[in-house]
Amino acid sequence: MDSIVSVQNVVKAYRRGNRNIPVLHNISINNPKGDFFALMGPSGSGKTTLLNLIAGIDRPDSGKIIVAGIDISQLSESALAKWRARHVGFIFQFYNLIPVLTAFENVILPLSLTKLSRNERNKHVIAALKVVGLAHRMDHYPRQLSGGEEQRVAIARAIVTDPTILVADEPTGDLDKRSAEEILNLMEQLNDEFGKTILMVTHDPRAAERAHTLQYLDKGELVERT
Repeated sequence: MDSIVSVQNVVKAYRRGNRNIPVLHNISINNPKGDFFALMGPSGSGKTTLLNLIAGIDRPDSGKIIVAGIDISQLSESALAKWRARHVGFIFQFYNLIPVLTAFENVILPLSLTKLSRNERNKHVIAALKVVGLAHRMDHYPRQLSGGEEQRVAIARAIVTDPTILVADEPTGDLDKRSAEEILNLMEQLNDEFGKTILMVTHDPRAAERAHTLQYLDKGELVERT
């Protein structure tokens, strides 16, 4: 099966003063379309760095990252920003909603740079909020929502552009057990019913159990779990 995400021999390090701090060592991962991939490992192992590279937020020092046939490591900054807006949906641990905007207004933000008409944008937002079960809360502000509902709004925002991949960084990390289960059920639905390719970093074994593919990162290297 063809890979929708192909990470090929990726190396990444950061500068700290005069020191070069290695983060990722020759990482290679292939994810088929429709995969639900989970990456686990201790804090500081490079998980979020790898996710950011795949999402086009950061660039590798060497190696290739190919998403849906495009080598994003070769794109210019402006081309990469456009690619990210079209092809990547982001789900964060702390939701990253704008508190002065309603759920509807938060979800419509990624559509602001598209060529869709206002009516089409509104239809997309309502459809996304229906998928996450929050169409009835579209006029509520984040402070009026529970943590689980805020994460649902964030997921609606992530899917409203119908992105190629969803990247989720600790999506249940700030939720109680019940809300976490609801979010994981929703992510499974997005994967099973809508065919969304999901790449998730998590410390939560319950979240990892939902994934089709599970790999472990330790000190910047993919390892077998013992």
